[in-house]
Amino acid sequence: MDVRLDKYLWAVRIFKTRSDAAEAVRNNKVTVNGSAAKPSREVKIGDQIAVKRLPAIFTYKVIDLVSSRQPAKNVPSYCIDITPQSELDKLVAPRETVFVFRERGAGRPTKKERRDLDSLMDGIFFDDGDDDE
Repeated sequence: MDVRLDKYLWAVRIFKTRSDAAEAVRNNKVTVNGSAAKPSREVKIGDQIAVKRLPAIFTYKVIDLVSSRQPAKNVPSYCIDITPQSELDKLVAPRETVFVFRERGAGRPTKKERRDLDSLMDGIFFDDGDDDE
């Protein structure tokens, strides 16, 4: 039995829709055995599929092939989650809290103050170390 990568990712509930799975594969968010793939790539037993979902990269091993969507309780018989603990720890990383003090009655921030606040927030919340672009 041959199963397309996008169909397999949808069937084992890694993605909610098949089109979401295909789009993620096209945007290089999914690798198979360490290399980029197309949505039409055939999945084989033993393949390792890595799915980039910020902030972590989830890794799955194909145990059996399936082409129809499965109930959540049946998924472990088709693939196992082999995501390293270091990646799972990224999900529970504490977020830094930023509090900017403004004088009471100072009113709304000026355009320059707003830009400074935005650049401060971008540096804290959107610095994921991803150098793909």
